[in-house]
Amino acid sequence: MPCLILSLFVCAAHAAAVRSAQSTAPKKPSLPNIVLVTLDTTRADHMGFLGSEGGLTPSLDALAKQGVVFTRAYAQVPLTTPSHAAILTGTYPQFSHLEDLGAPLRQEIPYLPDLLKKKGYQTAAFVGAYILDPGSTAPGFQRGFDFYDAGFHQRKPGEDRYKSVERRAEEVANRALGWISRHPKGPFFVWMHFYDAHDPYDPPEPFKTKYASALYDGEIAYTDSVVGSFVEVLRRHGLYENTLIAIVADHGEAFGEHGEERHGMFLYDETIHVPLLMKLPAAKSAAKRIETRVALADIAPTLLEVAGVAAPKEMQARSLVPLMNEAATGNGSKRDEPAIYSETNYAHRAFGWGEQRSWRTGKYLYVQTPKRELYDQSLDPEALANLAGTSKAVADTLDTQLTDFQKRTSSVAPEQTKLDPAQAESLRALGYLASDANQKEDLSKPAIDAKDKIEIANKLHRALVDLEEDRYDEAIAALKDVVKKEPDASTGHLELGRALVHQKRYEEALPVLRTAAERTPESGMVHYELALALIKLGQWEFALPEIQAAVVCTPKAAQMHFYLAAVQLRLKHIPEATTEFEKALELDADLFLANLKYGEMLLLQGKAAEALPKLMRATKVDPKSAEAHAALAQAYAELGQTKNADSERAKAASLKGSGPD
Repeated sequence: MPCLILSLFVCAAHAAAVRSAQSTAPKKPSLPNIVLVTLDTTRADHMGFLGSEGGLTPSLDALAKQGVVFTRAYAQVPLTTPSHAAILTGTYPQFSHLEDLGAPLRQEIPYLPDLLKKKGYQTAAFVGAYILDPGSTAPGFQRGFDFYDAGFHQRKPGEDRYKSVERRAEEVANRALGWISRHPKGPFFVWMHFYDAHDPYDPPEPFKTKYASALYDGEIAYTDSVVGSFVEVLRRHGLYENTLIAIVADHGEAFGEHGEERHGMFLYDETIHVPLLMKLPAAKSAAKRIETRVALADIAPTLLEVAGVAAPKEMQARSLVPLMNEAATGNGSKRDEPAIYSETNYAHRAFGWGEQRSWRTGKYLYVQTPKRELYDQSLDPEALANLAGTSKAVADTLDTQLTDFQKRTSSVAPEQTKLDPAQAESLRALGYLASDANQKEDLSKPAIDAKDKIEIANKLHRALVDLEEDRYDEAIAALKDVVKKEPDASTGHLELGRALVHQKRYEEALPVLRTAAERTPESGMVHYELALALIKLGQWEFALPEIQAAVVCTPKAAQMHFYLAAVQLRLKHIPEATTEFEKALELDADLFLANLKYGEMLLLQGKAAEALPKLMRATKVDPKSAEAHAALAQAYAELGQTKNADSERAKAASLKGSGPD
């Protein structure tokens, strides 16, 4: 059991604040505190309170006895960011259009923390991985939060992943408890996201040793222990009774069922059926089990109702409070049970294969895919016997219901998400295929069903893990096989080209990346990677049109404008470089390299006064850059500010002496 959480909360600095606050706070605040815990990549069938006998979740099992358990809760998307969007907005992905990784949460979409903040709640988020960092791959998720704790960065060579792209659950909980200790009066809304059960599976000791043969189980057992410690702290400090604690997974994980490894491609129960429990204030409806099918989108309107906030009309899901009140009577009826909609376009975005949508209604699971599927889950809970061919009338009916629901709950689609290279690199570091453009579809050919190609997707995902662990020879061999077996998909070509560039095999990378550009001409990432390979070969003139194409594809990406400025500068196209530097800084005033290189260019032009603010900003953004301090020293010297110049020169010398810039 982690003990750091307990010691953190009761350390002298926080304990004094808590005691002082509790001495003046009313005994029972009018509004309940709300804690939402999202467990990434956690299967329902590994929970003791849902029937598992593995003994992995004693803390969650104990909490379930004091709460309401929803035995049939289903995710709307088997991917982290869009699933959390459904949880926090109460809308379906076809309405929010946050259907993929890196997509922005738009201002007009209703958002749980924003609505609670307007009610008077103090709000804070503590996330466990880069995937939910609003500064990179989850733009817009910070809306409504007084404090959003993320601040991840790309992993540097040799750097611990838990100090860069991910945090362990214990650290996430520590940070949350530190914040709670400063806001004990409430009401507060705290969201904690535990990423640990996501691959790569690497639980800390003693769980790593105890579960050496089942590391995924070890991650779940470790996370459960952190939840238990967190709940115990709330009890000790009088915050448990009046707090609603909601525990839910964003999606599950596949281990070869239906051929899939990990998640994102399919919509079967192993990745869509998830644990959900709610401990209500004063343990209302304790130890109740609700068998009615529910959606994760139902969570936001439920928490709003408990907080006394009317859900806006844009929220498409329903509150579960009536169900919980009904359960309190011991009825637990399934009447008026809604169908559950889920979808994924991950296979389509990554490979150009067919999209998938599912519809769970009555005893059936229907999957709308190029080779449609129908399962009677009352007889076939593992979805192994496809009845679509023999029960055509049922499949047709459910297909119509699904299509009608999808159309009825959709909104006008915004412009497609365009990832910049930094976002894409962040997603790759977490094992996700990053795509910023749909592949060209050959309408003369039938759509490809991901079931027929799943081993290719598995191999590509394994190659990404090899790349992250610097096993480039193995990754390149696997990626070559992917490209051979799936020559029309640009994703394999892009990842192979990037790996070859990393290995300085630039000539070999060029044709691979050119093929990727032919497959997805609207991908800024592909044009950028091709330009990079050309630059490495010294072919700056040929790199220019590629980086220009990247800017056209991603006009709002500050980094792309900087790269174009750098190429223009190298080619001595000074007016064009100036325009792109200005555009990059208009989009991101704190872009370090844009400030630094623009400032250095202005210095070379004898424009020290214009260079000064750019270089000052560069040293502010990265105070450890010797190059930035040296350039700023030069600017001060040319402006006659000798004292400032000497100070900056000394800083540059000190930084150069302490290691690489």
